[in-house]
Order: sequence, then structure tokens, then C-alpha cells
Amino acid sequence: QVQVMESGGGLGQPGGSLRLSCAASGIIFRVNAMGWYRQVPGKEREFVAYINNDATTNYADSVKGRFTISSDNAKKMVWLQMSSLKPEDTAVYYCSADIMPTVGSRYLHYWGQGTQVTVSS
Repeated sequence: QVQVMESGGGLGQPGGSLRLSCAASGIIFRVNAMGWYRQVPGKEREFVAYINNDATTNYADSVKGRFTISSDNAKKMVWLQMSSLKPEDTAVYYCSADIMPTVGSRYLHYWGQGTQVTVSS
């Protein structure tokens, strides 16, 4: 059984910074990639950033240059450092992980429960 759990978030000011953390735990043989998505009410969940186990990264254009994703493969953790925050960054942020639970099994996609980020003065 695999669990993905976010922490951090909360209230941030425009121009300020927040940091999100995410940890994968349970029966895990290998993590292929971890990432972040976000969703606001009435809209589809959208991609924010991901990082592969070879440390290659990809960012949505809307956060490029402001957000930084990093990870620790051994600890099965990923972080999202959010800087120069804008009100439009307000959303529920979800951690995602592509995990191979056991040797030879296929990769499965897991989601965290989400953490609220609100950017407001």
C-alpha cells in the first residue's frame, strides 16, 4: 500500500514565498517521477511541475522562473518552492507520484489529498 502526503501551504502574500513538501511511503520499490498539480473550484486540475528520478524537471509556463521543484529519491520526497507568489496561484495543490510498488510491477500513479494555498494581502 502506498501513501502520498503533502504538507505546507497556507496563506501567502503577493510577492512572497511558500514551500510545499510531499512524501511517499509504504511498499515502494522505485519512484519514477514526482510532481505537483493544482486545482481551483470549477476548473480542471492543471500541471504545475514534475521532476524525474534523473533530476530532469519540467514546469508549466505560468510558474516557470518563480517555482522550483526538487526531490530526494532516497527519502521519496519532493518539494515545491514557490516564490513571487501571485493571487492566481491560489489553489489546492496536489502531489503526484509514479511508483513501482514491487519488482517487476508496472508503474502506478498516486495522488495526495491536496493542500490549500491562498495568496492574498
